[in-house]
Amino acid sequence: MKSIAKSENLGVASRTKFLSFPWSSHAWIPDLQQMRLLATQSECADRLASAVESERQCTSQMRSLIDQISVQQGKIVALEEEKKLQDEEFTHLKALVQDLEKKGLQSLLNNLEVPVAAVVIMACNRPDYLQRTIQSVLKYQTSVASKFPLFVSQDGTNRDVKNMALSFKQLTYLQHLDFTPVHTERPGELIAYYKIARHYKWALDELFIKHNFSRVIILEDDMEIAPDFFDYFEATASILENDKTIMAVSSWNDNGQVQFVHDPKTLYRSDFFPGLGWMLSKSIWDELSPKWPKAYWDDWIRLKEIHRERQFIHPEVCRTYNFGEHDGIPRTAYKGVVVFRHQTSRRIYLVGPDSLKLLGLEHS
Repeated sequence: MKSIAKSENLGVASRTKFLSFPWSSHAWIPDLQQMRLLATQSECADRLASAVESERQCTSQMRSLIDQISVQQGKIVALEEEKKLQDEEFTHLKALVQDLEKKGLQSLLNNLEVPVAAVVIMACNRPDYLQRTIQSVLKYQTSVASKFPLFVSQDGTNRDVKNMALSFKQLTYLQHLDFTPVHTERPGELIAYYKIARHYKWALDELFIKHNFSRVIILEDDMEIAPDFFDYFEATASILENDKTIMAVSSWNDNGQVQFVHDPKTLYRSDFFPGLGWMLSKSIWDELSPKWPKAYWDDWIRLKEIHRERQFIHPEVCRTYNFGEHDGIPRTAYKGVVVFRHQTSRRIYLVGPDSLKLLGLEHS
């Protein structure tokens, strides 16, 4: 027991003694554990700090994402509102476009409508007459303007005539300027007949060749038209186009005095060219233009070698009225005196009861 106790004491003493040597290798054992613990704690602290930083970053990123999502949601809401407005605007615009398309189509159809015939008023130096004629034509032409475009062709430079024509916006103004001297073929002839022939040639070339109309209605500057003037020519256009035995269509009847006519629906075929508001086709003009006469164009058309047995349509009831009294070519027929030639070179006059009086020849 004593030895054991001694031994134990010795162990205690030895231990105590051992601990008293700080530089002994065994003295590091508890310090290493502490260091390891501290290292572990430090590592854990670092990891924890890293985790906290990661969490902070994640939180920050999550907040950033939330903010972005919130912004995107705001944009989505704004886009939805914009889309809603756009849809409403689209619906409105669609209805507007459909309406405009209907109107545009109708306008296009109107613009694409092939004219029945151009209407040209031949003028020279009578502005008052021209005004009366234009007003008469526009009274019935406005509603059918696309079918019958209106022109005024002036021969010469009369300023009042030009200003009168240009004062009407519903028509197209043409001006024929030809200062070439006129040489008549026979002494005593009126130069006017030659100038008129030149003017007609130029105007019809303009309308048929330059403007490419299929048909042209020729009026003079001292005419008024009937209410159904354009209906009449629209109805007869197909006859002129399809019947090759017809050369032209006139709205005038030389025997059209009230006591001689009854039926406004009746049409006649005649070998005589009446003129005075007449319609000509392009195919006929292509034939006539190259050989157009220097003067007396209407008498020239009446020549057999020119009309070549083709006939002229005219109504029983006139669709034009000639009111000319001054500054024009003498017109016996328009006062009820019918002038024609029949197997003779002389003119034969058919006079009505009041024709001589109207002509001022009652005492002749």
